Amino acid sequence: MWIVIIIAIAVTTIAVTAIVADTISENKKIELKRTEKEIELEKLRLETFEIETQKMRLELEGSKQALLEMKQ
Repeated sequence: MWIVIIIAIAVTTIAVTAIVADTISENKKIELKRTEKEIELEKLRLETFEIETQKMRLELEGSKQALLEMKQ
């Protein structure tokens, strides 16, 4: 009878361990995907910043040209 109880406890322990390990693995996968999305978002932010900076640079050059033409 004790053998049956010990086997039942062992099977339960193995099942719980497998569930915990699976949960940890899934959480790591979700965390990895979240990190990848954050990196992608940051790349898009940098691209947008560069485009806006270039646009402002062109607008500034245009304003400088207009002022120089007005002085002449």
